Amino acid sequence: MKLSTRGRYAVRALVDVAMHCHETPVILRGVAEREDISLQYLQQIFVRLGAAGLVKGTRGPKGGFTLAKPASQTKLSEIVQALEGSIAPAECVDDPTTCKRVNSCAVRDIWVEMGTAVSKLLESVSLQDLVERQGKKKRPEAPTYHI
Repeated sequence: MKLSTRGRYAVRALVDVAMHCHETPVILRGVAEREDISLQYLQQIFVRLGAAGLVKGTRGPKGGFTLAKPASQTKLSEIVQALEGSIAPAECVDDPTTCKRVNSCAVRDIWVEMGTAVSKLLESVSLQDLVERQGKKKRPEAPTYHI
């Protein structure tokens, strides 16, 4: 399984929002700059996150985005599902009717186990867990220019 840039950027952006939305909504331009993601691409991602009920947008001069629920209650599985859809490694895992060998295929058993393991991991990690992990990581420093 390989996540698309859309899925990876969504997770990074939501970690950023969780880290910065203490009292006021977070402006997407700031997220785009801090995470080095195109603002236009980020806007498309946030439309999907909003439709999935993961973020709330506020318009106006003090507008921006906030998490729809506490970071501790937002699971990584929800974010990935909203942007990627199914995380099954093979189509036959989600829809057994796609293959006539489904009941006699040992390889499908492995794909099912793999999908279950990935789902279990994604469900066990909250956005708050990622915020705490990010807090322990050293961020790259902005380049210094000398004249």
